[in-house]
Amino acid sequence: MPGNNLDLSILKLPSPIQQLHSDFLTQHKINLFIKRDDLIHQDISGNKWRKLKYNLLAARQQKQNTLLTFGGAYSNHIHATAAAGKYFNFKTIGIIRGEPYEKLNPTLQDATNWDMQLEYISRISYKQKHTKDFITQLKQQFGDFYLIPEGGNNELGVRGCREIIDEIEDDFDTICIDCGTGATMAGLITALNNRLPVLGFAVLKGAGFLTRDIEAHIKNHSSKKINNWSLNLDYHFGGFAKTSDELFKFIQLFNIDYKIQLDPVYTGKLFFGLFDLIKQGFFKNNSRILVIHTGGLQGLRGFK
Repeated sequence: MPGNNLDLSILKLPSPIQQLHSDFLTQHKINLFIKRDDLIHQDISGNKWRKLKYNLLAARQQKQNTLLTFGGAYSNHIHATAAAGKYFNFKTIGIIRGEPYEKLNPTLQDATNWDMQLEYISRISYKQKHTKDFITQLKQQFGDFYLIPEGGNNELGVRGCREIIDEIEDDFDTICIDCGTGATMAGLITALNNRLPVLGFAVLKGAGFLTRDIEAHIKNHSSKKINNWSLNLDYHFGGFAKTSDELFKFIQLFNIDYKIQLDPVYTGKLFFGLFDLIKQGFFKNNSRILVIHTGGLQGLRGFK
């Protein structure tokens, strides 16, 4: 078993920040910047690395050689955890929601190539993944392991996301982030500690519950009242991983204009919503906006 540390030399940290330029942004008097967390690593990128980092370190310190986690068949988190197992010498087990595939999709094929053990369970059983009895059953089946929750959504995950702010030296008026579980956004909010506002864009329908989840994370990391944040619920496109021709067209044109690839599940919805708000005059003239690119580009292979 290796030592307690991880070899971070394989990662591009801190991730770069670049300014975007276009006639659209000039016309609307917006200074837009993007933090390229998608460039952290080819296989463990974006907020997936951020949320894994301290979980991996905790596993090392506890001398756990096996990581077990949960996700759907196209999960960025499953993909990143399997890759982390390969690069940092952990055995990995992925509990996959749904029935086995006759032919593996690219996400699960990569995970298999990286020696992740895949275990498929029904969607009904999957809903029990947080319960003590279910975890006990998994340990009886697989032996001892270090448990990482779905999406890396725990306090160690939030702690890793707080480090995004440590890498930002410039002054901005607003930071924008896509929001699936709320862990990354909570990390930004608590690290900023009311210094500037955070605007999140929910990528799933009926995501009002995320406000409660984010507030719970905030309480775990700060005794101070933090209210300089908001969550936009208007750009989910029908639900998690739901898309439209309009969204795909936007992603295509964004790539042409800015030479940056977005995905239709997370960052595409984030930038679509942001640009729509810019059109509406939501931001003051000459605002300096920083957007966090949370990676997830491997999921593009699941769309035609």
